[in-house]
Amino acid sequence: MARPLRIQFENAYYHVTCRGNARQEIYVQDLDRSVFLRLLARSAEIYQVEVLAYVLMANHFHLLVKTPRANLQEFMRHFNISYTSYFNRAHERTGHLYQGRYKAFLIDADSYLQEVSRYVHLNPLRSQGKARKALAEKKEYLRKYQWSSYPTYLSPRAGRSFLQVREILAYFEGDTPEGRKQYRNFVEEGLTREMENPLERGKGHGIIGSAAFLERMKEGFLSGQPRSREVPAIRRVIGEVEPERILEAVAADFQVSREDLLQRGNRGIARPVLMEFLYRYGGLNQREVGELLGIDYSSVSVGRKKLHTLLGKGKGLAARMEGIKGNLIQD
Repeated sequence: MARPLRIQFENAYYHVTCRGNARQEIYVQDLDRSVFLRLLARSAEIYQVEVLAYVLMANHFHLLVKTPRANLQEFMRHFNISYTSYFNRAHERTGHLYQGRYKAFLIDADSYLQEVSRYVHLNPLRSQGKARKALAEKKEYLRKYQWSSYPTYLSPRAGRSFLQVREILAYFEGDTPEGRKQYRNFVEEGLTREMENPLERGKGHGIIGSAAFLERMKEGFLSGQPRSREVPAIRRVIGEVEPERILEAVAADFQVSREDLLQRGNRGIARPVLMEFLYRYGGLNQREVGELLGIDYSSVSVGRKKLHTLLGKGKGLAARMEGIKGNLIQD
């Protein structure tokens, strides 16, 4: 079977896993795990990759990462070579540590980032014998498993300085006690009922996402187009409307001035609508939307989440947004 294509673009999200050669253990002692995390932090800093979640198991690891510089392959090559070199020296061995290349799934962050993070954090309970524990024991085991990013999501005191938790916690009232509590409940809900494995969606093509996201990726990267460095980032392939036109259209529809709409203290619904249109149709990622509006990307994520909640409560706002979209497309 052919390998799924390695799709790379700016600010892409990936679930990455690597297994020991012949299923052998890739850590002998806790020192190995500590060095693994130190090298992960160093590699992430060198390549400006954001590590959103991780878990270290006996013979494999899982990472959830974001690549602002579209450089997953360079990052993983450096990281895996660094750890293999350390491990071989420390344990007087030679040869491959890992079983072939790493596996990576491209993630539709809007639809599946939370689900994949839960999958990563529940991994320690998938090892033999752990599934038979009582519910309270499972929760305690997860919360105390020190080779996972999960404890950091529950308490900043458990933090690893390189770990980026704000983007996922933005879906759960942010990096606050309430946000961390909500995230804990979300993850541990997976202990009480059978959950869909989000990685199953990526089999065959390597993409975990909605049908619309999969179609966009196919159009942008899987349709026989050149795949050199000259291929534009997918956000620009998708984006068809100038951000300034979107700003003017939203301001006109909500009858507010351009300046008021850009004002950071503006708490009306028009700003979240603007965030959504800039992200969905303007070719901007959440960080760029935040820069335009004078806020950070996690605030953009929170604003868009609140908008989607409002959209689910009635048809009036959805119809209004369709009208704005129609005006933009007609121009």
